[in-house]
Amino acid sequence: MQLNLKKPLVFFDLETTGVNVTNDRIVEISFLKINPDGTEESTTWRVNPLIPIPVQATEVHGITDYDVKDCPPFHAIAASVAQRLEGCDLAGFNSNRFDIPLLAEEFIRANIDIDLKSRKFIDVLTIFHKKEPRNLKAAFMFYCGKELTEAHQAESDTKATYEVLMAQLDKYPELENDVDSLSFFSSFTKNVDFAGRMIFNENGEEVLNFGKYKGQLAREVLKKDSGYYSWMIQGDFALDTKKKLTEVYKRYKKSQ
Repeated sequence: MQLNLKKPLVFFDLETTGVNVTNDRIVEISFLKINPDGTEESTTWRVNPLIPIPVQATEVHGITDYDVKDCPPFHAIAASVAQRLEGCDLAGFNSNRFDIPLLAEEFIRANIDIDLKSRKFIDVLTIFHKKEPRNLKAAFMFYCGKELTEAHQAESDTKATYEVLMAQLDKYPELENDVDSLSFFSSFTKNVDFAGRMIFNENGEEVLNFGKYKGQLAREVLKKDSGYYSWMIQGDFALDTKKKLTEVYKRYKKSQ
């Protein structure tokens, strides 16, 4: 089987210093680009996160401070990474909830203006959880009948994720071999920001998705609680979340 693509689809995986989208950094990033004609291109970068890699993170992916001491920081390769993503949709394993939000944060820190929201996202983990709830290692065994012996190495995880998606298309005939359909199926909510702090309601309006105002229109919250915007901007929220909230805030102020 060959993926039915109208434009390239990039499978990608990040190895990081931890799992906090706001504070952690990339130490390895791997792309597997599938072109509409079925040809493949693979690229992997090691990245100096410019902060210490915790022992707990090294125990997962095996990358130490010494391994990346001579590697470029993300801002030095950000333009190249963005160029590789030009005109491509994205796919990954748990990518909607972690890899894409973290990648977006790194681009913002590097002052690279890339419109990730215009892309389609396929999260193979979401498809897996909706069909056979488990993890990548189990998914690889379940769908592909093979042992994932090099789990948590970006390149092997990326290739395994691609193989799992192809096997899912074979196993579930009701899944359409189409990026738009797969992106829709692998999404739980329609996020405004990558971290999911705000989501769109059925009318396309921004709604808060956390805290004491969860479920309320963002503009109404800003209207009734004048300090809420400042609290979020000064708080430990992702840069992308603050950017999207600022867009809502500016529209609200302009309408006054």
